[in-house]
Amino acid sequence: MGDNIVRLPLAAAGAATERPISIAIVAMGGQGGGVLSGWIVQLAENAGWVAQSTSVPGVAQRTGATIYYIEMMPLAAGRKPILAQMPTPGDVDVVLASEFMEAGRSILRGIVTPERTILIASDHRSFAISEKSAPGDGIADSDAVADAIGVTARRQIIFNMDELAARNGSVISSAMFGALAGSGGLPFDRDAYHAVIRQDGKGVAASLKTFDAAFERAANPSPPHVGAEIPAASRTAGVPSSSADPRVARLLDLLRTSLPEAAWPMAWAGLRKVVDYQDERYGTEYLEILARLHAVDRQAGGQDRGHDFTVTAAKYVANAMTYDDVIRVADLKTRAGRRSRIASEVGAGPHHVLTTTEFMHPRMEEIAGLLPAGFARWLKRQGAIYAWLDRRVNKGRRVRTYSPAWFLTLYTLGGMRWLRRRSLRHAEEVAHREVWLACACDLVRKDYVLGGEVLKCRRLVKGYSDTHARGLSRFDKVIAEIRRLAHRDDAANWARRLRETAIKDGEGGDLDGLIRTIRSFC
Repeated sequence: MGDNIVRLPLAAAGAATERPISIAIVAMGGQGGGVLSGWIVQLAENAGWVAQSTSVPGVAQRTGATIYYIEMMPLAAGRKPILAQMPTPGDVDVVLASEFMEAGRSILRGIVTPERTILIASDHRSFAISEKSAPGDGIADSDAVADAIGVTARRQIIFNMDELAARNGSVISSAMFGALAGSGGLPFDRDAYHAVIRQDGKGVAASLKTFDAAFERAANPSPPHVGAEIPAASRTAGVPSSSADPRVARLLDLLRTSLPEAAWPMAWAGLRKVVDYQDERYGTEYLEILARLHAVDRQAGGQDRGHDFTVTAAKYVANAMTYDDVIRVADLKTRAGRRSRIASEVGAGPHHVLTTTEFMHPRMEEIAGLLPAGFARWLKRQGAIYAWLDRRVNKGRRVRTYSPAWFLTLYTLGGMRWLRRRSLRHAEEVAHREVWLACACDLVRKDYVLGGEVLKCRRLVKGYSDTHARGLSRFDKVIAEIRRLAHRDDAANWARRLRETAIKDGEGGDLDGLIRTIRSFC
């Protein structure tokens, strides 16, 4: 998708007589939709018009965005108009969307129409919680929105307003206000918009700078990039001759000598991940597991198939070995890079005070998993004691990560890697991993493609606490059914369907229904 998508400029909505000018703003929390709505109302009132703004808030964490709706028109002979409180399909003159998928949702709601609507949207993506938490690739298709915009809006002005605002030291609401002015969709001059920003009195210089940049971008759009595409995910880099991390560097020769060249890039990425998670010895264990799987791959004729089984194993074995436990979560939350990333995402500068409050809900299951395996198993058999402890542990807590007490607690937990190999959780993960790999090795000897599909089922297991438990349950169901139908010629296709359905289970996938179908003929 190019920087701009724009059609030839059309006339402004003009001064309203029989009907008001209507504007809908779809914005996520924290993006200044309310500020932008207030600015537009002020703009109209400064011109002597009557304006009304209403809002319908979405629910938490982007399962829905807030819709702000504004209607405005000049007073006629002292008579006050009756203005609507919600947008009606076919009647909206301008739609402003703070994020690209919100533009798509406004189209689905029917408020963007080819006869009337100017669509002004930022083409950046802010992923919804459902996109981030999906076991597989849950990212919504931006191309579908781009295609729909081309046929549903009378005119489109689309560019990365979030990046433009950050570059000029302001927020996206200022950029959207500038794009609205530059579109010519309202009958007010540029100075009138400037006056509203100055009236607000907050961050005026940065807001004006951002406004002017967005105004010029909207008023003088650059030609769309023919054939431009959204950048694809970067491919796995090749294996270097050495590494700055001495723990990894010492294992490079073992990687090259024990694995086929086709598997080197993926194994290199997995090795770095595993060593970062634990230590050099853990990296050696990872390469030894891959060497064992590669031997099975050769027996199954993998050299004629590009060693796909070994390459797939390099990815999913690394993921299995770097499971999320208490130590891992605490380590990630206290890394310096995380704080820098958060500061960058929220636009915090050196003059800002940044704090994070996180909701944590540990269960006694996680605490027991951190303890030495023998003691933890004994403790879990002590029903009354275990239940008493769970009642005190199993409750939600709001943790200020960077307060001295909590940071020290999390940092100490993150440094307890030495305890991991003796823990109950590690023993359980190793046992589960060995059963999974044994199944894959057994099946790859009979059906090469099916063995690879079993390895890919590891996608179902991820996350922490309840999320991990649900994924593990789905994984066990899928593997059991794959074993049931392994004798069929089309077993690999059914395994793929089982895995993909399990990934989407609850959101368009019905795993239990598919299992009933399989059992009806198998």
